[in-house]
Formats: sequence, structure tokens, C-alpha cells
Amino acid sequence: MTWWFVIFLVQDVRSQAERARTAMQASLERQRASVRLQAESAGVAMVPRAVPWPVAALPEPACETIRKPDLARMIGDAAQKNGVDPALVLEVAREESGFRPCAVSPKGAEGLMQLMPSTQEQFEVRNPFDAKQSLDAGAKLLKQLLERYHGDVTLALSAYNAGATRVDKAGGVPEIPETKSYVIDILSRLAPPQDLSTTP
Repeated sequence: MTWWFVIFLVQDVRSQAERARTAMQASLERQRASVRLQAESAGVAMVPRAVPWPVAALPEPACETIRKPDLARMIGDAAQKNGVDPALVLEVAREESGFRPCAVSPKGAEGLMQLMPSTQEQFEVRNPFDAKQSLDAGAKLLKQLLERYHGDVTLALSAYNAGATRVDKAGGVPEIPETKSYVIDILSRLAPPQDLSTTP
């Protein structure tokens, strides 16, 4: 693969992400306003989370912050063990939980990699709030999805967020704003802007 082709791919990913962001912005703003209005009328407190819009505050189990060297080592181990790019595991953990091993979503996903109970059972996770177990199961799930979609990271991320059934039914990224935003956020971090002025 030549350098100019790699640059083209990176630019194409950034260009697609920017077009999708622009197209979704008005819709997302309307949805955010609607959620805020509904929450205020129901008297529910809103807090920011890993997703870019507010959701109802939920009680979370107490947990200790993971030291960065320990987190990096665990991510590297889980990625290597399951044959997945550690950068992908890192960015999914960032997007899913903000690296909080005690995170619980409104839908019931738990832990660092936000595993649903069925996924915990599938990968024999005994404690979803144990960072090592969560990272290992999340990396296994990513590997499974990458194989299912023949290495297509966009589809694998869509399925991680929305479920493979919805991705298969849509024949691509489902028309779900949260899923689109999720995929764009992770892809944009995996393909950061590059200084092309020094490229030969």
C-alpha cells in the first residue's frame, strides 16, 4: 500500500465523518432539546455522560480510578490475546465508559466496555466491573464483529453499539443518531488529522 493511498483513506474517513456530522447536527439538536424538555417536565436531573447528549442520572457503584499504566497494560493484553488493534479497544473503552469501570448505562450495559448481561454470559464475565474481565470480553466481541463484517471497522463499531441484528437489517450503519455519532467519534480519533505539509 503506497503512502498516497493511505493519505487518501485517512482523508476520506475524515471527510465522511464531517459530512455525517453536519447532516446530523440539526436533528441531534432537536432531539437534545426534546430530551431536556421531557426530563424537566418529569423532574429528572440530567448529567453529561460518554455520549454527547444528557441522560437521566443513574446511581453507579463506587469504583476506583484505574492508573493509566495499568489501563494501558490491560488494554494491550486484551487486544493481543484476541487479535484486535489496541487503539480500537482503547477508543471503544473511551467512548463506552470514559474509562470508568463502574459505568452503568440506562439500558443495563455495565463496566468499562459496557457489556450487556447477554454478552457477559456469552463470554463468561463473572464481574462486569472488573476492568480486566470487561476489556477481555469487549476485545473478544470486537474480534467477533470484525470477523462477521470482514474487517469493516465501521460496521463492527455499529454492531457493538446497536447490535448486529440492526446492522444486518439496515445493510450498513443503522439510521440511529446515537450509533452514527458513536461510529464517527471513534473513527475520527482512530484517524487523527495529519500534517501533510511534510509529506514527500
